[in-house]
Amino acid sequence: MALDLEPDLVEEEEEEEEGEVQLDAPAHHPSAPPDELFDISTTVDPSYIISLIRKLLPTDASNNHDSLGVDARVDMNQVQNTGHVEECSASLSGDEILNFSNNNSESMKIVGDYDQHARQEGEDEESCRRSDQPSISSGEEAWEEYGCILWDLSASKTNAELMVQNLVLEVLLANLLVSQSVRVKEISLGIIGNLACHEVLLKHIVSTNGLVEIIVEQLFLDDAQCLCEACRLLTLGFQSGECITWAEALQSEHILCQILWIVENTLNLQLIEKSVGLLLAVIESQPKVVHVLLRPLMKLGLPSLLINLLTFEMSKLMSERIPERYPILDVVLRAIEALSAIDGYSQEICSNKELFRLACDMVKLPDKVEVASSCVTAAVLIANIISDVSDLASEISHDLPFVRGLLEIFPFASDDLEARSALWSVIARLLFHVQENEMSQSSLSQYVSVLVSKSDLIEDDLLEHQLNDSSKGHKEGLTTYCTKSNAIRTALRRMICILTQWTASNDSAEVTNMASELNEDNVNVNRLVDCCRKYSDFAGRSQVDLLSDHMHVIQNIWLLNAIH
Repeated sequence: MALDLEPDLVEEEEEEEEGEVQLDAPAHHPSAPPDELFDISTTVDPSYIISLIRKLLPTDASNNHDSLGVDARVDMNQVQNTGHVEECSASLSGDEILNFSNNNSESMKIVGDYDQHARQEGEDEESCRRSDQPSISSGEEAWEEYGCILWDLSASKTNAELMVQNLVLEVLLANLLVSQSVRVKEISLGIIGNLACHEVLLKHIVSTNGLVEIIVEQLFLDDAQCLCEACRLLTLGFQSGECITWAEALQSEHILCQILWIVENTLNLQLIEKSVGLLLAVIESQPKVVHVLLRPLMKLGLPSLLINLLTFEMSKLMSERIPERYPILDVVLRAIEALSAIDGYSQEICSNKELFRLACDMVKLPDKVEVASSCVTAAVLIANIISDVSDLASEISHDLPFVRGLLEIFPFASDDLEARSALWSVIARLLFHVQENEMSQSSLSQYVSVLVSKSDLIEDDLLEHQLNDSSKGHKEGLTTYCTKSNAIRTALRRMICILTQWTASNDSAEVTNMASELNEDNVNVNRLVDCCRKYSDFAGRSQVDLLSDHMHVIQNIWLLNAIH
């Protein structure tokens, strides 16, 4: 239904020309000034959204709400939701509220019992109240109901744009300033978080006077769900083009200390994930943000905090599989891996032997399906570490469960070329330290057995590389492509040497009862050797072709310059 509040004469003319039936707005909706027109399409009655915004006005501002000018006339057409923002949160348990104490300097141990009933993101999305919260006034209860509806509606970009044009940011800012209810603050932050999922609207958030600062202040609340929404909103800010503004708002030491305190002390699983995700967003942000925030975070103990978190999550993983903790393990590993790749900050990560052991244990897991993403991240982390500390490669070169685990990760990294290249880099470094001529026959056979048992995975990955090399090589550039290609070729050549040595050592075997078994093994080994040789030759030709093309381009440029 399209609302048209123009004079009756205009309505009649439009009906005659367009044949559309226009209906008056409901009586309880205030009329919009004729000069306020919005070219926005939405599946929800815009006047309904506008009325909801009015109902969120703080009590002391309700008498002056007409000055906000939140009425409008808009057309209504079918629109498509963005589908990547969060809806209103469900009812929460009072046990999830963090116990902050200014008089107690002793930190809570993160290894303590966690709340089994912690609210997980996305559960019971239709419910919008705390079931066990103390009784609240009817006005506050109504505010929560209207706020939850707007929270859900803000998932649509079209609805979100209409809200911003009707001053919803100013209304939410007022609530964050004056309201003492943590539920009101949570809903307000949730709505702003959904708005921040749209880049254009995020600029409006940054430009709203005082809003960024009041959002940062919410980090000092003692409510877990408010902190989750604050961390989510800040994370979106650091992932946007406005990240410098957010970095400047967080650069105070007491704010950074508060973020680290939350990460270290909360027992709420969702808050751990969100707060570490905020740190990850800072680490992965633009260089200017890294320069402003990462150095003070490092001084405040960020590396040791992340490693301690990983130690605890790994102990949980090894003792009992808790699916609710998998996202935490993944985001902690991603934060550590991102930190290990930044020049000037990676030393403390790469020199930590306990961290290296934990990453290797992650790779060795026999059942990787449920934590596949974490295993891939662990492999990339190991590649970063041994590139800085090369001696570690020789220490694990004969660790067969580790070698087997690396090969098992290939299928999980099939869509990530960088991760696959990191895997081949680690394999090349390990096999470089294998001295097949000096190994005993039994040790050599065990090594070959591991390689042959995973030959299908090796062949599949090489085939994908072969298919991608032609198109990706020229796009990546000569240096990047050659570096990746050299790692694979080095690994394959070392595999060929190891497999060939095993074949030669078995040619002299003439024991009758071993003949059949050796024959079957030889077939599998020869198949793997042929596969390695084919790709090694192909990679060599591709690299030569790319170099030839590169030289041809340089020659053409030189000729053009000579002509001019």
